[in-house]
Amino acid sequence: MEQTIENNQVSQEPSNEIHAKVDTSRKRTVEEQEKHDRIVKIISRTIIYILLTIGALTCVFPFYWMIISSLKTIEEYESFVPTYFPHQITWDAYKLAVGYSEGLFWTTLVNSLVVGFVSTGASVIFTILAAYAFAKIDFKGKNLLFSILLATMMIPGELFTITNYLTTKAKFGWSDTYTIMILPFLCSIYYIYLLRNSFMSIPDSLYKAAKVDGCSDIRFLVKIMIPLAGPTIISITILKLIGTWNSYIWPQLVNSETWGLVSNWMAKCGLPGSVKDPVTGLARTIYTDYPVRMAASMIISIPLFIVFVLFRKYIMRGVSKSGIKG
Repeated sequence: MEQTIENNQVSQEPSNEIHAKVDTSRKRTVEEQEKHDRIVKIISRTIIYILLTIGALTCVFPFYWMIISSLKTIEEYESFVPTYFPHQITWDAYKLAVGYSEGLFWTTLVNSLVVGFVSTGASVIFTILAAYAFAKIDFKGKNLLFSILLATMMIPGELFTITNYLTTKAKFGWSDTYTIMILPFLCSIYYIYLLRNSFMSIPDSLYKAAKVDGCSDIRFLVKIMIPLAGPTIISITILKLIGTWNSYIWPQLVNSETWGLVSNWMAKCGLPGSVKDPVTGLARTIYTDYPVRMAASMIISIPLFIVFVLFRKYIMRGVSKSGIKG
């Protein structure tokens, strides 16, 4: 009996050693796998950060070049060897840009502000009403009508420009007025589509409960729908304001110089002139004063940059939320 017990103990000892070796091997394998995963994670993140850094520098460099070019003299800008920082910082380009054509900048700035705020405000109101109707109100042919409106988004914008021109200026005779810059662009199917998706993400139970309590559609829209869809509405407002601020083709086509917008003023800055060559001392003609043009670009870009920095989170939240239902 004792011999049997001793034999069992002897037979168990090698088994325990084998299990211990197996556990050690497994532990070592797990540690090696974890180490390998950490290395792969570090390498992948490093590659991602390098690519993001390169992409960011690629996007930022044109703005940096625009800034430093606006602070250079025309001689330094046209030098054979480009400089990546001004040898002598000068603000003359900004003075020339603002004073171009006897203060045309201030006239176009007022036009841009009037057209921008009026057009944006009216467009947001029409967008809210249309999106609410397509999202919550049932009427005959709603889906068909909305599909037709979406189909118009596939039409190139140049065709709308031609038809709007023929209708407003050739037929109605509108020119050099705020009306011709505001009225043709009050409605945007894309903005209606975004806001409609945001409204549809709001449960219908709220609408039915409000109707049971005797709430009107306008009151429900103002009290419930607009606050809940606030990020999307803010996004639409900002995008519309930016689009109006950057508008160039339409004001250039239908209005004279004094009725243009700041983008039209920017395009006219940097007219040909004569400068003294620093090497030969002779006067020579320049065809484009690029520092002045860069200064004008900086002037109209700063407001958009400030708006984007202040409201970028609303833009991202509103656009992302508009694509989610439920």
